[in-house]
Amino acid sequence: MQATDDERSRQRRFENLVGTYREDLFRYAYWLSRNRELAEDVVQDALLRAWRSLDSLREDAAAKPWLLTIVRRENARFFERKRLETLDIDELHQAQQAEIAHNENSDVDDLRQGMLALADEYREPLALQVLMGFSTQEIADVMGLKSGAVLTRLHRARLQLKALFDNDSVDDD
Repeated sequence: MQATDDERSRQRRFENLVGTYREDLFRYAYWLSRNRELAEDVVQDALLRAWRSLDSLREDAAAKPWLLTIVRRENARFFERKRLETLDIDELHQAQQAEIAHNENSDVDDLRQGMLALADEYREPLALQVLMGFSTQEIADVMGLKSGAVLTRLHRARLQLKALFDNDSVDDD
């Protein structure tokens, strides 16, 4: 069966969008899930959902927030239907304890770990702003919040990071 011109046009449109935003989608999914394999699964599921509802995207200029919203929802769906394995840290072997305790001393790794330690409600808008370059209104649209709520969360996230690093610098002295 041969594809019609409309089907080929739809496929080209989708491939262009995916090619443009795939890395951003993965980066965002990774920051949400904190797990590379899970992020890949979330992005794959999100792209499948995006393909199915591509006709609802009226303007390609709005594709990035549209796709990020789908990734965000797919990540939430994953945690709704999956029960993740937990690790009892009291029963770790000596080698496993050292592996978990291993810490890079670079500032970038420290900042990344600090961001990952934030609660989801603060980490997510900060990641959208810092990693994706989103404006406050774009973050509000993706997260389904008002701009004021986004500004509050960004402010609190920065305060928490500042407090974390202020405490670390006091401990290092």
